[in-house]
Amino acid sequence: MSHIIELKNIILSYDGDRILDNVSLDIEDGQFVTLLGPSGCGKTTTLRVIGGFVSPDEGDVFLDGKKINDLPPHKRPINTVFQRYALFPHLNVFDNVAFGLKIQKVPKSEIRERVLRMLSIVDLKGFERRRVSKLSGGQQQRVAIARALVNNPKILLLDEPLGALDLKLRKDMQIELMEIQQKLKITFIYVTHDQEEALTMSDMVVVMKDGVIQQAGKPEDIYNEPKNAFVADFIGESNIFDATMVEDYKVTFCGETFECLDAGFGTNKPVDVVLRPEDITLVEAGKAKLTGTVQNVVFKGVHYEMSVNCGGLDWLVHSTKMQPVGTTVGLDFTPDDIHIMKRLFEGDTNMLEGEVTGEDTIEFLGVSFTRENLGLEEGTKVNLTISPKAIEVVSIDHADMKVYLESLIYKGDYNELIVYTYEGGKSVMLHSYLDQQVATDIGIKFDFDKILVTPVESVSDAVEVSGGEE
Repeated sequence: MSHIIELKNIILSYDGDRILDNVSLDIEDGQFVTLLGPSGCGKTTTLRVIGGFVSPDEGDVFLDGKKINDLPPHKRPINTVFQRYALFPHLNVFDNVAFGLKIQKVPKSEIRERVLRMLSIVDLKGFERRRVSKLSGGQQQRVAIARALVNNPKILLLDEPLGALDLKLRKDMQIELMEIQQKLKITFIYVTHDQEEALTMSDMVVVMKDGVIQQAGKPEDIYNEPKNAFVADFIGESNIFDATMVEDYKVTFCGETFECLDAGFGTNKPVDVVLRPEDITLVEAGKAKLTGTVQNVVFKGVHYEMSVNCGGLDWLVHSTKMQPVGTTVGLDFTPDDIHIMKRLFEGDTNMLEGEVTGEDTIEFLGVSFTRENLGLEEGTKVNLTISPKAIEVVSIDHADMKVYLESLIYKGDYNELIVYTYEGGKSVMLHSYLDQQVATDIGIKFDFDKILVTPVESVSDAVEVSGGEE
């Protein structure tokens, strides 16, 4: 298939904030593509760039191989359906769908033929004279879709179109949208934050975070082979643990070494390991390398969801067989069930730069602290090694620094947070037992006594001059 849409290195900023960061994406003609991610990830902005409603600061948009950066929205063969249907309440169903055709001065006979055909496709035959205010939410959404499609666009953009519907109606509309797309064989580009919608409807899922495409591929590939902990955590439920890649096809986590199918991560490198709850089998204790105790059991209809504590880590397990709370069980899985990923944050600790600004005073990222008997001259550049455990989340009013929470991943017994500092623009990792709302500002506080200080020109003298954690 040919590429109907190509985004090449799209960069877009608002008020100094990078909304889209070097986004590149190829969409094939006739695909159902879903842009998926949390609020503020850039998915709707990407849709608006494709539609021509906003222009990128850098990069190019191609339609059928032709650059369309300067082509206004009304000249692009693209229509949009929004969550709020934007129907005309004073017009009936037929006139709502026919509105664009009348503006284009299409002959009346052709308008009637095209509108009736489209109403038949969206299962609204016989509703032509019905007032839209008398329709259900699902019927109004179908009218909006018919109005967008009656102009025969090459591409239909859908911005969370089912968000206002109740759960059952939303699931019904998912099936209807798929059937409409398959009948018309045009490209649908769909925006949602609902993982199930994305996996159910799409030929390709594009997972976004902080204006960056994290992974794009078939739904089954996104689910079974996530590229990083964010994708694994965002798409379905996962067990994500710190691990060490001993060598190719061998990984250590939870105190044991396991064979896996992954290679190319290096030797003795920190990685994230992912195991889906449905891939774990509970067996008799002693018949698997790992043993744990069932802590909690919830019946979910098609399976039991159990929490198993193993070596201090919480494991989520889905099984059709219930094990009572307090039962000691073995956790069994195959090498194919183990997925290895690069960590979102390079390394196990934070490495930052600072400067001696006065007697026994160090400043970094707009924060100052003192260290007795530092013995370094003013202006000396220093490296700061800060353990994730030496940083805690506090209220912004009592914080050393206000930061932006980029991601939060549960690692079995703690949350791994990655924050972005407004001063200096650095990513910092910390561990916390508290849940926080991602994509919001939080406050953090440092345990300055545990920061390791190293003169840049004298790395070997680090322990002698700095203190820090033992």
